[in-house]
This record gives sequence, structure tokens and C-alpha cells, in this order.
Amino acid sequence: QVQLQESGGGSVQTGGSLTLSCQSDNNPYNYYCMAWFRQVPGNEREAVAAITTADSTPTYPDSVKGRFAISLDKLRNMMYLQMNSLAPEDTGMYYCAAGYCLQGMLQPQEYNRWGRGTQVTVSS
Repeated sequence: QVQLQESGGGSVQTGGSLTLSCQSDNNPYNYYCMAWFRQVPGNEREAVAAITTADSTPTYPDSVKGRFAISLDKLRNMMYLQMNSLAPEDTGMYYCAAGYCLQGMLQPQEYNRWGRGTQVTVSS
């Protein structure tokens, strides 16, 4: 089992940028996919980016296309989320996850391992 730890959250103004990091304590690449999810109180977790571990193919929901970029650094067991042009609706707790994605890459039920999250707050 891998343990995932997020970092890099913080407070930014609208239009700003942040880069989130996810450190794994072990090789997470036995999982087919990894992803970043966002959650605000009272709402379900929603995927903001996912990536296949074999060939680093990304998948994004329409809400973040062109603004967010997910990447892997396999040598360091790291995953990143570069977030640009941030807006208040991007505010939330951001979680990294790893899973097998048998039914898709953007559904939280496809992921088995989760970090504890890092808070991102975007002010207007």
C-alpha cells in the first residue's frame, strides 16, 4: 500500500497560480492511474485532473482544461498539479489519489488510495 501526501496549497488571488505536489512513500505506479480531486464542504469530490501512470496521458474535465496541468516524476515518486488562472470556484480541499480506473479516470470510486488533502483558497 502506498501513502500519499499533498503539499503546496495556500491562498491566492483570482488569476494567480499554484503548484500542488503529491509525494508517495512507495512506488505508486502499480496503479493504473493517479488523479487530483477537489472537494468543498457539502459537495462530493470532483476530479480536476487524472493521468495514466504507464504513459502519462492526462485527462481533464472541461472546467479546468487549458488552466490545469497534471504531471508525474517517476524518479521521485511525485505527482504535480500546475494550476493557472485560478478563480474563486477553484477553492477547495485538493486530494491526490491512486487507483485502477477500470470504469474511467474521473470518478472518485475508481481510486483506492487517498492523501489527506491540501487547502486551496482563491479570493476575488
